[in-house]
Amino acid sequence: MKIIILGAGQVGGSLAEHLASEANDITVVDTDGERLRDLGDRLDIRTIQGRGSLPTVLRQAGADDADMLVAVTNSDETNMVACQVAHTLFHTPTKIARVREASYLTRAELFDNEAIPVDVLISPEQVVTNYIKRLIQYPGALQVIDFAEGKAQLVAVKAYYGGPLVGQQLRQLREHMPNVETRVAAIFRRDRPILPQGDTVIEADDEVFFIAAKANIRAVMSEMRRLDESYKRIVIAGGGQIGERLAEAIESRYQVKIIEMSPARCRHLSDTLDSTVVLQGSASDRDLLLEENIADADLFLALTNDDEANIMSSLLAKRLGAKKVMTIINNPAYVDLIQGGDIDIAISPQLATIGTLLAHVRRGDIVSVHSLRRGAAEAIEAIAHGDAKSSKVIGKAIENIGLPPGTTIGAIIRDEEVLIAHDDTVIAAGDHVILFLVDKKHIRDVEKLFHVGLSFF
Repeated sequence: MKIIILGAGQVGGSLAEHLASEANDITVVDTDGERLRDLGDRLDIRTIQGRGSLPTVLRQAGADDADMLVAVTNSDETNMVACQVAHTLFHTPTKIARVREASYLTRAELFDNEAIPVDVLISPEQVVTNYIKRLIQYPGALQVIDFAEGKAQLVAVKAYYGGPLVGQQLRQLREHMPNVETRVAAIFRRDRPILPQGDTVIEADDEVFFIAAKANIRAVMSEMRRLDESYKRIVIAGGGQIGERLAEAIESRYQVKIIEMSPARCRHLSDTLDSTVVLQGSASDRDLLLEENIADADLFLALTNDDEANIMSSLLAKRLGAKKVMTIINNPAYVDLIQGGDIDIAISPQLATIGTLLAHVRRGDIVSVHSLRRGAAEAIEAIAHGDAKSSKVIGKAIENIGLPPGTTIGAIIRDEEVLIAHDDTVIAAGDHVILFLVDKKHIRDVEKLFHVGLSFF
């Protein structure tokens, strides 16, 4: 697939890295020559320096025969204009734009071929807000992913000493919970993936990824580890787009405080939010944290744009008694360094956003793609189309499907029902199939499995 990416920042760079390793023809456009040189040295891609909304620059980038334009610069307006130019002059089939400003996003009529021709809108702030909301919903989870509009969920937890299943084989999970259907999809042990079998023994500190119907998630979590108490008091550091959206989404159920440096932003937050307490100051101010009884906080969230400020305020809050801390980290190199120590969960905005983008780039009918373990593995939701003649999966039991190495099917969503996958489960037309890949080089093979043969047409 020939793809033009506008913007070589964190999201554009991460997307280029994902796609370049999958035999796509990638061109990245940015005004920053140094960023482009760095990307070009690391990846097998073309780079063009210039403004991505200009027709001359888009033509130079290959827009005449591009399959897709992904506009993820820091400017909403540049992204929207680039989609308009690509549509009008080059008839680019698929146009994806990152749009951050809420006042654009609330006007759906702006984005169609009669107005601004954007096929897919990506709002990183909303994606990250939803991601954090799910983590708040399930205290103790490291990652929570929705499939089929939330009917099934994939949850990652760390197995602790003394947990009911530690030291036992996975097949005993069924004995512990005879009335709950679940499947362990992947285990990461000392950062290495293990494909789970019935006789796999769970060890303390394993990261265990399991899938179940949404209603059963808490029951399965309690088998893996002691259940953390629900959060009540939440402190948010940073009243930017994500901090504001999150406070707005959770303030009716939790006691929320926001700490924000800018007096003007504090006034805006006070006017916009209902019950959230807005405090003007620095989240790294020890006296302010003590004054606001940080030791009583169940959760401290550092959500500013500054990685170092987020890390330092999180470490200070934890030292002063906050029970759990989550931190946004934009630099991928930092994420693995800090997660699991004093900082409980490091959230990578670009990895959360990349999944949304990848779902539109994958071939076959791929509904959603999610990075697991900071990009080390992927979970994919695909729809089975066709019939037994035209499809490689329909009408076959899972044990008879030639899945690529390191790939497992975790669950199938059929209409409203969540079916946990077993070897003899037969896939039907219209099923949403949830697959896990611990080796991303086999993504193309998975996509081919869900291609419909010509006989279907």
